[in-house]
Amino acid sequence: MDVLKPEPLCEERYLTTEEVAALIGVDPSTLRRWRTGRPMQGPPFVKVSESVTRYSVTDVREWLLSRRVDPAKVA
Repeated sequence: MDVLKPEPLCEERYLTTEEVAALIGVDPSTLRRWRTGRPMQGPPFVKVSESVTRYSVTDVREWLLSRRVDPAKVA
């Protein structure tokens, strides 16, 4: 299996706003505000319908890693 190849869409796991909020330790309203603010913030999301939004586990992980700060490298 090629580790650089993305998971097929049907095999990717998607999380609700509440699940992502719990995972990263923020209130669900924070994610909603990030999605609707200008400029938009937060992890990439999929707008399934007007009332259904999902987050790919892979996207959330990559978003978190992109914000990682290593104090040893900053100093």
